[in-house]
Amino acid sequence: MKNTRITALAAVGLAAALSLTACGGDDSKTDASSKGSSTSNSSSSSSSSSSSSNGDGKSEAGSGSGSSAAGNEQSGSGEDTKAGSATGGAKEDGAKVPFCKTEDLAIDAQDAAPDENTGRIDITLLNRGSTTCSATGFAGVDIKDADHTTSSIERGQAQPRVTTLEPRDAAVLNLAYEIDSSGGSLATPTDILVTPPNETHSVTLKWPADAGDIKGAYTDVQVYPTHTIR
Repeated sequence: MKNTRITALAAVGLAAALSLTACGGDDSKTDASSKGSSTSNSSSSSSSSSSSSNGDGKSEAGSGSGSSAAGNEQSGSGEDTKAGSATGGAKEDGAKVPFCKTEDLAIDAQDAAPDENTGRIDITLLNRGSTTCSATGFAGVDIKDADHTTSSIERGQAQPRVTTLEPRDAAVLNLAYEIDSSGGSLATPTDILVTPPNETHSVTLKWPADAGDIKGAYTDVQVYPTHTIR
C-alpha cells in the first residue's frame, strides 16, 4: 500500500514538472515574439520620426530628386566632354578651317622656268592674316593680253592637295606652258588675274618680264592646284 502511494506521488510530481516546463517554453516564445514586435515598432517609430524630421515629406522627395539630378548632371557632363573632344578632333583635322580670303593673302608671280623649253610661272600666296586658313584647290587664273582681251586658263590634270596655311605660311600654284623660241609668238601677255581657291575677289599681277614667250594660244597654258612650301 505504501509503495502504491509513493508511486502515485512520484507520478504527480513528474506531471507537475512537465507542466512547469511547458509553461516556461510558452513564456520564452511569448517574450521573443514580444521583443520582435517591440523592435519592429521601434524601427517603424524611427522611420516615422525621420520622416517627420524632414518636414511634410516634400523635403525628402526633393532630396531624392536632387540626388538624381546630381547623377544626371554628372552623366551630362561626361557626354559634353565627349562631344567637345569630338568637336575638338574635327577642328584639328581641318574640317572647320575657313578658306583664305583674298584680302589676307600677299600674292605675287615670278618666272620659275626649269629650262629653255618649259615655261613655268610660280604664283605665291602668303597668309598675312592672324588665323590659320585653307587655300586648297585650284585658283582662278586669267591672262590679259596687250590687245586688252582676257583669256581664262584651263586646269591641268592634277589632284588638289590639302593646303592649310598658318600665319606667315605660303602656298604656291603654277602656270605651265611650252616656250616659243622662234620669236614669232602671237601671245603678248601683260597681266595675270588671280582669284584664290574658293574666293570671288581677284588680284591683278604683272606678267613676269623675264618669262619665256608662250607657244601657241592661251588655251595651251595650264594652271595647277596649290601646294604648301616647306
